[in-house]
Amino acid sequence: MEFNIADVIGAVAAAVPDRDGIVHGPHRRSYAELVERSNRFARAIGALGLGCQIERRHLAAYESGQSHLALYLYNGPEYLEALVGAFAARVAPFNVNYRYVEHELVQLLSEQQASGVVFHSEFAPTVDRLRRQLPRLTVFVQVDDGSGNGLLPGAVWYEAALAAATAQRPDLGASPDDLYILCTGGTTGMPKGVLWRQADLFVGALQGASTRLQREYASIAEIVDEAIGRGGRFRTMATAPFMHGAGQWSALTALTHGNTCVLPTEVRTLDPVDVWHTVERERVTMLQVVGDAIVRPLLDEFDRGSYDVSSLRYVVNGGATLSEHAKQRLFERLAGVTLTDGLGTSESGAIATANSSTATPPSGSERQSVFEPRPGVVLLSDDQTRRLHPGDDELGWIAASGRMPLGYLGDPDRTARTFVEVAGVRYAIVGDRGVYRADGRIELRGRDSVTINSGGEKIFAEEVEQAILAHEGVADVVVCGRPSPRWGSEVVAIVALRAGIELGADELLATAGQRIARYKLPKAFVFRDSIARSPAGKADYRWAQRQAAGEPDAE
Repeated sequence: MEFNIADVIGAVAAAVPDRDGIVHGPHRRSYAELVERSNRFARAIGALGLGCQIERRHLAAYESGQSHLALYLYNGPEYLEALVGAFAARVAPFNVNYRYVEHELVQLLSEQQASGVVFHSEFAPTVDRLRRQLPRLTVFVQVDDGSGNGLLPGAVWYEAALAAATAQRPDLGASPDDLYILCTGGTTGMPKGVLWRQADLFVGALQGASTRLQREYASIAEIVDEAIGRGGRFRTMATAPFMHGAGQWSALTALTHGNTCVLPTEVRTLDPVDVWHTVERERVTMLQVVGDAIVRPLLDEFDRGSYDVSSLRYVVNGGATLSEHAKQRLFERLAGVTLTDGLGTSESGAIATANSSTATPPSGSERQSVFEPRPGVVLLSDDQTRRLHPGDDELGWIAASGRMPLGYLGDPDRTARTFVEVAGVRYAIVGDRGVYRADGRIELRGRDSVTINSGGEKIFAEEVEQAILAHEGVADVVVCGRPSPRWGSEVVAIVALRAGIELGADELLATAGQRIARYKLPKAFVFRDSIARSPAGKADYRWAQRQAAGEPDAE
């Protein structure tokens, strides 16, 4: 059976109405309050003209028949209320990177065909300029954030819109076919809108299959039964912003399973003190992180302070790999915690996992690169014409079948390149490369889009980054290629050192040389005070290329 996500959350709320759904500082939303406010939001945007115009069955994979709603917000209860409310209104929501400048925002909202936008008042001046360039954009819902910016002419206050609407969910025939749009991060170019059917998103990205029954749920009643019996045990906190898939999927997974989504009080930047205080105060059991860029500052603060994190049972990492050194520090400080490294993409959902703990720590290369694929995930040959098999030495493309997106909004060519058919099976080619081990696990090599071709050899940036991070004096690093008259492209590492540490290129080369072949070692190092990353911790490779080219102040 297939489900609309608003239906799932509504059914869970009916079963556990008083359970905490969202916690953000002093603000709490029970499941009943979350659904009531989401229903009011659905009615409000429906009254403003947003909804579904053409049913899915009449459209190509890269087309949409729904209104699109931009979520231009910091993390907060309003983000999740608007997300779920859009589903109830049969409106397709999509994420907006609030760090984008005006030119990027115009391009994004135009390409994603935005008809409406929900935005914090801090962004009101920007939205005012955007709408003059976007005639399609006609619905404006403004969230008061204390910034002092007044209501834009033609906009409605979020709370006033909810107060004026009824709490009964609109009867619009919400469908499992209704869209969820996730805009990719854009670290190597402007993002594309990935079109997911909600039914596919629920299973492919939100753990919408029963681990107890070992199959997809056959009814809403089965979901509710597990939410009553097993939900509520997990209080999940995402450190990533909801403007990225890792944060959204963490929150939606919690809410579709009857668990509690906890937000740090400070949502504009990573505040390690606030994160640990929130874990302690709210008895968080599961902490979602994104690689060393998040984990290292958290552990540094943990060493400085005194925090009761006895409630914490799981740390879930996704979006960026964790270095061997960071994992070792995590296990030393958080005894009894299980670490789950997740591999996934906007185009595939969850692909593979690697679990480890103090009792069963990984060893050797498994500390950072060996994953257990989920059913339906395979390796395809370099020419993408055949499946590889465990034990093959060939470098392949990681590909996912089963529940996956329809395609990219408005882009039939890229849809055809990413979602391919091999031997009668449709796969999503996620861009990561790997090798099969004899036991069927996949050894991740890196993302093809940031592969450096140097002297005819393919070098994966992530592999070099992990080798450099093995030196405990390195706080952060990003690796990229730059033109070379001898090699075509050469490896350059942009490095940020830990406070008070002085290191030279020779020491870093010596450490990295113990872990990777000589031809993969950087030809040059560029030292910076910090590494530019997204708020979710993902590397900005365009920024790195400017540093490698000697343009540190370029915008």
